Amino acid sequence: MFGFSDETYIDVQSGDGGAGCVSFRREKFVPKGGPDGGDGGRGGDVVFVVKDNLRTLGHLKMVRVYRAENGRGGQGARMYGRDGKDVEIPVPPGTVIKNAETGEIIKDLTGLDRFVFLKGGKGGLGNWHFRTSTHQTPRFAQPGEKGQAMRIGVELLAIADIGLVGL
Repeated sequence: MFGFSDETYIDVQSGDGGAGCVSFRREKFVPKGGPDGGDGGRGGDVVFVVKDNLRTLGHLKMVRVYRAENGRGGQGARMYGRDGKDVEIPVPPGTVIKNAETGEIIKDLTGLDRFVFLKGGKGGLGNWHFRTSTHQTPRFAQPGEKGQAMRIGVELLAIADIGLVGL
């Protein structure tokens, strides 16, 4: 059983996109097959999920860093890389996400079920996308985009059930 906690700070990071592939088609009787590099996968997102059965933020004090998975790189034969898995952070209803440095409210999760907080990076394009009639063998591909990282404060806006007056 976790102790009651109504405020904590956590580090969140979305996944990087996978790099595109530089590859050329090779078959037995096709000596110059042309480019066939695949695209990289998309990085995972950071998602807040509102759970009705939670009443406190005590579980967020145990794990302070949440990172989504990076996307995989593309492969030959125009095969796409696998997308990174999203990281889901369960929070109780009435949770507020704040910027840790400035203290300003980023999002109030009251009345929401899911909220995508940080988007993952896009995957890079393979060399198959850069072929033209004059440049038929491109030997380059795009790298994947970087994910986003942020330190945030998570606060629970709890309404008191009981109030004591006097000594």
